[in-house]
Amino acid sequence: MSFVETLDGLALKKSALVHRFEHLIASKSDQELETMARKSRALTLQNFGRTMRLFAPLYLSNECINNCRYCGFSRDNPILRVTLDVEEVIAEASHLGRQGFRQILLVAGEHPKFVSRDYLAECVRALEPDFSSISIEVGPMETSDYVPIVDAGAEGLVVYQETYNRAVYAEMHTAGPKRDFNFRLDCAERGYRAGFRRLGIGVLFGLSPWQQEAIALAAHLEYLLKHCWQAQISVSLPRLRPAAGGFRPLFSLTDRVLAQLVCALRITFPQVGIVLSTRERSSFRDSLVYLGVTMMSAGSHTEPGGYTRQGGGHLHRTIRGRIVAPDFQDGEDRLATGQFEISDERSPAEIAEVLRRRGFEPVWKDWDQALCGV
Repeated sequence: MSFVETLDGLALKKSALVHRFEHLIASKSDQELETMARKSRALTLQNFGRTMRLFAPLYLSNECINNCRYCGFSRDNPILRVTLDVEEVIAEASHLGRQGFRQILLVAGEHPKFVSRDYLAECVRALEPDFSSISIEVGPMETSDYVPIVDAGAEGLVVYQETYNRAVYAEMHTAGPKRDFNFRLDCAERGYRAGFRRLGIGVLFGLSPWQQEAIALAAHLEYLLKHCWQAQISVSLPRLRPAAGGFRPLFSLTDRVLAQLVCALRITFPQVGIVLSTRERSSFRDSLVYLGVTMMSAGSHTEPGGYTRQGGGHLHRTIRGRIVAPDFQDGEDRLATGQFEISDERSPAEIAEVLRRRGFEPVWKDWDQALCGV
């Protein structure tokens, strides 16, 4: 059995836990929402204390063989593309290390020719001595392909289903291996079997009605907590941001609703990590710190080479599958195109200082392999 069967039967059969979650995300008065917020904050302090894990995404490549209507990396977008070589990855990571980060997320578009299993393992192996926690967010793979990456030192796997609505998923993903809904849905379980000790899932709000997506996400969390119980599970709630291609969200999710979702997830899943990225504006991120968020990105760039301008010597465009030299327009920045626009542009140090002023301790490193007897 996999979560595929659970999801397909969700409309007819929900667990008691998911029913309780469904009640928590129903329309609430201000007073009811305030009550939820107090409970959520108390549970967060009880389970995580006054800590906030800080991490940074490191984009390896924006090459992609998928057409995803909402994504800046989509195959048919005529963007500037690059895949960093290992030395360039090390340079980017060293910059993040100097800023204090010891937890990084390696991100790439899905293109096996450029971002292979062996390439990922080589990148992880090169960074492992200097980073206590390395996670990957790349195209889904088979369990056997994940094993060498885990052996190289990666401990986390992040994969967002984007939308749990099959019809919308098919409409959004028009070409490439990402069209396989079930293969993506079972990705976390395959990663767990390969040995990843952290699993992160999420949904991209803006593609389908948020209530349906949230219920499916809660059911997925419940399933993973039962079947991947030796891993630490986290959840992310990204909202669509402007990106190359100009896709506009089909559905909205207000700040108030997103705050309610954070509270509902914390009340339902007290020990699950909740991740908030720099997609959200700074003032809103600061307010959610009190409600249940336990992990934040900081100082993010979503383009390969964005931290130190690596990769400029082999920028190119891909047109109908052919790599062509870029024809730069006047004033065009000679840097690979990012996946989406960030909103919170504060530096890691600025974000850490805000957290301290609010009574929280920024955590750059929360474990060490030496403690695991490696």
